[in-house]
This record gives sequence, C-alpha cells and structure tokens, in this order.
Amino acid sequence: MTTIATYKASPEEESKEIKKQYRKLLRSFQREPSSEEKKKLKKAFLVAVDAHKEDRRKSGEPYIFHPLAVAQIVAEEMSLDPISVVAALLHDTVEDTYITLDDIENLFGEKERYLIDGLTKISSTNLQTESRQAENFRKMLLTLSDDVRVILVKLADRLHNMRTLSAMRPDKQLQIASETLYMYAPLAYRLGLSKIKNEMEDLALKYREANAYKAIEQKIKDTEIERTKLIQIFTKPIIDELKKQGLKFQVKTRVKSIYSIWNKMQKQSIPFEQVYDLFAIRVILDSKLEREKADCWHAYSIVTDFWRPNTERLRDWISNPKANGYESLHITVMGPKGKWIEVQIRTERMDDISEKGYAAHWKYKSNKETESGLDTWIAQVREMLESPDADAINFIDDFKSNLFTEEIFVFTPKGDLKKLPSGATALDFAFEIHSQVGVKCVGAKVDNKLVPISHVLKSGDQVDILTSNNQKPNKNWLSFVISGKAKAKIKSSLKEEKKEISFDGKEILRRKFKGLKVDFESRNITPLEKHFNVDSATELYYQIAIGKIDLKKLNGYTVDNKTITFDKTRIEPPASKKKKSFSKKEKIEGIVLDDKGANLNYKLAKCCNPIEGDQVFGFLTISEGIKIHRTNCPNASQLMSHYGYRVIKAAWSGEEDKEFLAKIIFTGIDDLGLVHKITSALSQGHDINMKSISFESKDGIFSGEIKLFVQNTQHLQSLIESLKELEGIMTVDRIIER
Repeated sequence: MTTIATYKASPEEESKEIKKQYRKLLRSFQREPSSEEKKKLKKAFLVAVDAHKEDRRKSGEPYIFHPLAVAQIVAEEMSLDPISVVAALLHDTVEDTYITLDDIENLFGEKERYLIDGLTKISSTNLQTESRQAENFRKMLLTLSDDVRVILVKLADRLHNMRTLSAMRPDKQLQIASETLYMYAPLAYRLGLSKIKNEMEDLALKYREANAYKAIEQKIKDTEIERTKLIQIFTKPIIDELKKQGLKFQVKTRVKSIYSIWNKMQKQSIPFEQVYDLFAIRVILDSKLEREKADCWHAYSIVTDFWRPNTERLRDWISNPKANGYESLHITVMGPKGKWIEVQIRTERMDDISEKGYAAHWKYKSNKETESGLDTWIAQVREMLESPDADAINFIDDFKSNLFTEEIFVFTPKGDLKKLPSGATALDFAFEIHSQVGVKCVGAKVDNKLVPISHVLKSGDQVDILTSNNQKPNKNWLSFVISGKAKAKIKSSLKEEKKEISFDGKEILRRKFKGLKVDFESRNITPLEKHFNVDSATELYYQIAIGKIDLKKLNGYTVDNKTITFDKTRIEPPASKKKKSFSKKEKIEGIVLDDKGANLNYKLAKCCNPIEGDQVFGFLTISEGIKIHRTNCPNASQLMSHYGYRVIKAAWSGEEDKEFLAKIIFTGIDDLGLVHKITSALSQGHDINMKSISFESKDGIFSGEIKLFVQNTQHLQSLIESLKELEGIMTVDRIIER
C-alpha cells in the first residue's frame, strides 16, 4: 500500500507559508531572544530551508514544515531557550541531507554540534536492526546527564510525528504508535511533561485501538452538558469561600485523557460509566514560595468544609514530590448527586512544572535549596549508563520498566528518606544506598524484623541492610529486583564473574591446543566458536570452564600445519536461541488471515488469543514462523519497538470458517439458579462450545470465568450483550491474559 499525497499548493503559497510559520516561531519565546540569538535562529532557519529544499513528507508537503513545527513545540509548549530551537530546526539535517556535524560546529558552535549529534540516529551497518533501534534510544539517553535538551527536542520531534501519523502506511502507524507508548510517553512522564505525555498516549491509542478511541471520545462529548452542570454546583461554594478568605486563585477543570480512561477500563474490567474520576477540579493558587504549603492546606480545609473527603484517597505530593518533580495535593470528595470528585490543589509554580516539566523545573531551580527528584533520577541514569558492556536492548527494557511505576517512600536507619518504585525489595533498597552494599547484601531488618533480600517493601518502612564480604550476586536476584539501577549492577557483576570463570576455560583450551600441536591464535579459535555456535571467544571459554563444552569429546576435526579445521557437522543450538536476520528483500508485505490456503502460514499468539474482527498484526519470529497478535496485546509495544522490521501487516479475509478461543469474566448478585441461567444462555441461545467454566461466590457476590470458542468478535459481543441482560448479572467483559 502506498500513501497518497494529499497536500497541494503552489511554490509561491509554500514560500509564503514557510515565512509565516517562522514569524510565528519568533513570537513564541517566553522571553525576547537577544540580537545574537536572533541571528543564530535566522541562520538555522535558512540552513534548514536550503538543506531540505528538495525533500517532501509523505503527505506531499515541504519537509521544512516538520522542523518548523518541532521548533514551535520546543519554543511554545516546552518554553525552551533559543539554542534548543536552533537544534530543533536543524535536527534532521545531518541525518538526511548534505550537512555534516563539522558544518554545524563551524556555522553555530560546539554546543549546537553536541545537540544535533545527540539527535542523529545511528546508521552503522554492523548493527542488527533491533540493536540499532535500541542503540538509538541508548545514544539519546547518554545525553541526559549532560544536556537534557536533546531528549526534550526528541520528544517534540516524536510528538509532531504522531500528530501527522495519518500520512503513513497502516503498518508504520502501528509501529510508530507502539514505540511511542513503549518509550517516549513514559519518558515524557518522567521528565514531567504531563500534557505531552497525555497527547502521545491518546494519539497512539487512536491508531492502535481506533474503535475504542472513537467510542470513548464520543461518550466524553455526550456527557459534557451533565458534567458542566455538576462542576458548577460543586465549585460555586468553594470559589465563594476562597474569595472570602482573600486567596488569589483560579479554578480549572481537567478531563481525564482518553488513553487513561481506556487503560482504567481495561485494567479494572469496567465500562465507561464506572470510571468515577472522569474529570478533576484544579485549584491553582497565586502564592509566594514561602507560603505555598500553608496556602495549599488552607484551600484543602475550605474544600473539605463543603464536601466530605475520602481520607484513604489523600495524596500529599507537596511534602514528598514525585521523582519527576510533580507537586500537588490530591483529595477525593463526595460531590453532588453522590459523585466522587477529585480536587487537585497546587500553586502556579507547581502547575507550570506539571505542564512543562523539566524546562519549568529548571526555571525555578534557583529557588530550591534541596536537590530535586529529577536531579536524583538523572544521577541514577548516569550510573546505569556507565556500564560499557551493557546490552542495549536489555538496558532499554530495564530503563523503561522504571519510567511509569508508582513510588514508595522508605527510610534508612538514620531517618533519611529514599524513593523506590512500587514493588521494590530489600535488595533494590541496598543498591539504592550503594552498589557495593547491594552486591554484598545478605538480608535486611525492616522495622527491626529480619527479612530476606527478596522482601517487598512498603511506604513508611525503615530498612537496615545486612551485608557479608562472602556474598556475591547470582542470576536468581534478577527475578525479584525491579529498579533499573539494581538490574544494571547485578548484570554487570554477573558479567565480571563470567569473565573470571572464562579465564579457566581459556587455559583449558590452551592446554588442549598444545596437546594437539595447534597454535593458540584467533585463526584457530574462530572455527571452534562456529563449530559450537557461540557468539564470542569469552562465551566459548566460559562454556568450556563450566563443562558445557567437553573438549575431551572433541571430534570432526583435522590438524594441518598447526591449524585446526572442522567438517560441516556442527553443534546446533536450541531452536529458541537460533538467530536469523531478514534482509529487505525478504520483507513480507502482508498476510491475509483465512482458512482456504493463506498466502503465508501463521499461528495465533496465545498471549492475546486474537479473534476474527480484532485489529491484528503479524510478527515474524525466529523459530516459530509468523505469530498473529492483537494490536492491544500486552506484548505489542515491546515487539514493535524492538523489532519493528519483523512486523507484518495482517487482515482478516472475512471468509474464515473457524472457531477462536476467548475468555470472559463476569460478576453479579448471587441468586439461586443464576449459574443455570448463564450456562443455558451459552449452550442454547448461542450454540457455544465451552472449554472451561468456573464460579466463585462470597458474601452474596459471585464472580465467574469462562473460556469458550467463538466465530468472530461480533459473535462474542452478541454473547456478552445477552449475558448482561440476565437478571443479577452486573458486569461482563472480555479479557486478555496479561
């Protein structure tokens, strides 16, 4: 499928529009650029226009529209400085045009060269495709500790690509949307760019789950009038009292993002109508820095004077800000008509940081004496990046795993506060204290009670780490630590230990070669690596040392003039570890899913059990052929982010006469005969073949789970709707096992 360019304009119209966008850009700065900065901006604009003059986007519009739009986001939505805007204007020149990094340095300076280099993708042909994607992420993150502006410009670049994604092929839309959900949206969240994070997630959902996106969008519009009336009734007494108390403020309403609503519906298996925190009221105070905390709690007392709070839902991120710098006081109160309403109380400074993230944080940094959570997090990233042997894909997975996690607050024996991701163990805490404490950790005392290193911590715990010089990391540790720092240090230690063990294997091989009268040189070691299918000499030595490769049983070789050669017989690795790379010539354009001689053999992935009618994609595996996944499969984002070149377009033919396995769960009020009603509806009304069924009842409420075979999504939806009509049934939902 080729994308049809829809953009049409004359050269004169294009030139006029380019100049118009540039003038708009110059008006977008938070502060007036100096005359020197204006000269650089104009030079960057002219260089970018000239470099991209022959280039067009998929939509057909001049390519220069893209860097101009990215620069606009950087200046207006992130409030960054002119040098960042220069980098945004030039961010694709080195990668896509004749401009070199030396040209950038000569025309603009060293700092501009550094920023553009950080924004330029790795293009080494020595890297496999999946490694190159991960290495590009890693290269970008390497700049984090020195200059976070590289990542901010990259996020602006990705945001504009998402805004213009409609011009891309459907398979590219899926891949880019999945990458955005997997890495860029969490990264925006961690850097405090909540507005950009929300937009990225919504746009990704729009292309991954189009029907769900449209349905939620429509329901938000349908409930707008009712919601507005409720907000007016709720806020009127609060506004009147805030004015009476002499507080300077503004009140805003924030509707939950479409993606957040969808995510909550999926996780809790609830319909749109049961998402109670559909919107939040923001009370934004105009307070001096020294009065911020007192004014926020003053506003809290006013809100709770009128509406009863749910104390279990109180979140104080003013006393303990989130790691991304977020500060706010969140309370949930019972509002009019029995509706729970969330109120967020913050100051203008806090709101600025919430919306514009790291850039705004930096603006206020001089007013804060203590190091911020962002500074601490950046220091941790720097430490993770220090390992030169870290595998790029594993590093990105470890790094990403901590971007979106909730946090807990724990204390050292001396009372120092430490922030860890929710679910962190005593061992995670040990590595948070110091890497040497982590590698020697044998146990811990939590509130003076002895616990193992795998003990999961909770907020408020006071933790004392116990160490031993005889302790060393083992592979099992990776199964229960969750922080990126701990994982990186454990993997690094295990690699060092592996290297030490490999020295013994090296000596064993040296003695074997001596006995065979073979030179111990690479020309003889390399054939041995190929014979045993290992990817490095170190791995060869290691497997010899631990006895996995027994040189006493070495056969199928000949020695001639101190050189060893092997016949074609070689040891094959397990199928799951075989590696294969696919060239562009082998790339498959698409697959039609039918039961009458499909154009390619495929299997339905068990992780998400796709059904005819679901939005799906094909994934080319190493040893099991093509697997068909749902686009909202729990593994989809990771597969598309790391291995986008293996993603294949897939579509149902609509002619398949086949049954698909689906899983539904339901809840209701327990009543005599209800189970019989359900099974009768399944077997009689819909001619369903059930694989398994289970029910559980407790205190008058029952829940159930059924695995059954259906023809397509329409068949399944019809079944769900009929079950919902049964008296006593409260909820019925299809679920994906996660």
